[in-house]
Amino acid sequence: MKLTQNLIILVFTLFCFNFASAQYGNGYYNNGYGNGYGGNRMGMDRSMMGGPQPNTSKPKEIPAEETAAMIVEQMKPEVNLDELQVIAITNVLADSMREQGVLLKNESSSQDQKIEQIKALRESTNKKVTAFLNPDQIPKYTAFMDNFKEIKKTKSKKKKDKDSKDSKEKESKDISDTKIQE
Repeated sequence: MKLTQNLIILVFTLFCFNFASAQYGNGYYNNGYGNGYGGNRMGMDRSMMGGPQPNTSKPKEIPAEETAAMIVEQMKPEVNLDELQVIAITNVLADSMREQGVLLKNESSSQDQKIEQIKALRESTNKKVTAFLNPDQIPKYTAFMDNFKEIKKTKSKKKKDKDSKDSKEKESKDISDTKIQE
C-alpha cells in the first residue's frame, strides 16, 4: 500500500512539474510565457509583480538652461536686449536657477533659512543681470521682473484656489453623504 501511494505521489509530481515547465517556457523553441510574452519573469509585467516601477508620478524636471532661455526670450523684446546680453543673462539666470534648486533640495536648512538664502540669491542675480544692461534698459528690466512676479503669483494663486475649491467640493459632498446616511 505504501509503495503504491509513493508511486502515485511521484507520478502526480512529475505531471505537475511537466505542465509548469511547459507553460513557462522550458527552454524549447523559446516559447511559453517566460520568453514569448515580453521575456520578463513568468510572463508578468512590472505592474503585476509589484516590484520597482519607473517614476511616472514625478514630473520631469525642465533643465535650468531651457527655463532661463524661455525667460530671456520673453524679456528680449521688452528690454531691447542684444545677442551678447541675451547669452550673458541666460547664463546668469541658469546658474541662479541651478543654485536655487540646490538650496531647495538642501534638507539641513530650515524653511526660514531657505527663504533668506533665496532672497539673497535673487538680489545677487539681479545685480549680475543689471551689470550687463545699459542705463536705459534697467527700468525696463525692473518693470519686466515686477510683471513676471505678478504673473507667477496669479498662476500660483489660481492653482491654490483650484485646490481649495476641490477640497471644499469634496468636503461638502462628504457632509451631504453623511446627511443622506443619517
